[in-house]
Amino acid sequence: MSAARRVYGLLRQRIVEMSMLPGARIVEKELAEELGTSRTPVHEAVQRLADEGLIEVLPRVGTFVARIPLDSLEEAMLVRCALETAIIEKAAERATPEGIERLRAILATQAECIANDDIRGFHRTDEGFHAALAELSGYPGVWPMILQAKTQMDRYRQLTLPLAGRMADVMAEHNEVIDALVSGDPRQAVAAMRSHLDHVLPVLEITRKLRPEYFMPHLNTKPLR
Repeated sequence: MSAARRVYGLLRQRIVEMSMLPGARIVEKELAEELGTSRTPVHEAVQRLADEGLIEVLPRVGTFVARIPLDSLEEAMLVRCALETAIIEKAAERATPEGIERLRAILATQAECIANDDIRGFHRTDEGFHAALAELSGYPGVWPMILQAKTQMDRYRQLTLPLAGRMADVMAEHNEVIDALVSGDPRQAVAAMRSHLDHVLPVLEITRKLRPEYFMPHLNTKPLR
């Protein structure tokens, strides 16, 4: 793996997991020293992340972790919902007992994360759950598309998971998805997935009010539903 790719992956993970907070200043020289590399791979990684909207470069001002753009969240959910409901419909037709057991094992790990208040671990197992659904559907290549579409959403979700009961609610919704898969009814599976995803955006207003400095205000007047 090249140095630039390694630095890119690390910085992207830090930003998405909110260990590098929106608005934080980025100093390439300091990052290069921390990561034991030259400034060139860091600069390349920063430029790539800027292209993805995760870093903001302001000439003669500085480089910062980009704030979460509110306008993009509903669009991201629209794309994610379309792809994930298509996946779950196919998964309901093709799910095997082994695949269901794999999903239940992921949920057991999620329960451990809840018990340990491990928010980042929970988020990673959540990713694993949805990636496993894509594999069960027979279309694993769709998951990278979903990941790309929901990058900003993942940052926001790092703020929602600490809310009281939120992780337990997500796990309960995952259980409902599994039950729907076991039923073998694609319509029930699609309804369970849609219900799961419909719970994401309504929590936004709570987190936005708690940490308004992390968000970029709406550029239009269309409210999030």
